[in-house]
Amino acid sequence: MRKETIEIGDEFGEEYKGRYVFQEISWAKRSRIIQKHTKYSQVTGQVQSSDYVAIQAETIIASLKEQPPHKPITLEKLLAEENGIPIGLGELFSRIANRLNSLSVEEARFLSEHSAEENRTQPSQSIGFAKSSVGQSRNCEGSQPKQSSSSS
Repeated sequence: MRKETIEIGDEFGEEYKGRYVFQEISWAKRSRIIQKHTKYSQVTGQVQSSDYVAIQAETIIASLKEQPPHKPITLEKLLAEENGIPIGLGELFSRIANRLNSLSVEEARFLSEHSAEENRTQPSQSIGFAKSSVGQSRNCEGSQPKQSSSSS
């Protein structure tokens, strides 16, 4: 698995100074992180919401294999809205984790948009009955739609 090592000086403060080693995570680990922070509709299976910040923070922590002995980076610190890590440091860690795990911000955006478009156009396989325009119900599973004529 690929690794990347960076040395942080005092540009983000003395607290974060030191050596950080990141390593690529497995596909299964990444998938579990995404699943954990994504809510899906029980009816359609479409994504209702995703906590992208939590997904990114957990990906960073999963990728971070070594850090300075005083352990300045924790999941709680990455997620903190008050007294969290500096923006520049978070962005740096995000870029490294995304690069190692072969998913750029643009790729993630493209995939999520593409997936959402596909989900909107795919017919549901779980519906057994459909209403026609005149209000009658008929079983649609395994049958071709029949043309009907109506008089006005």
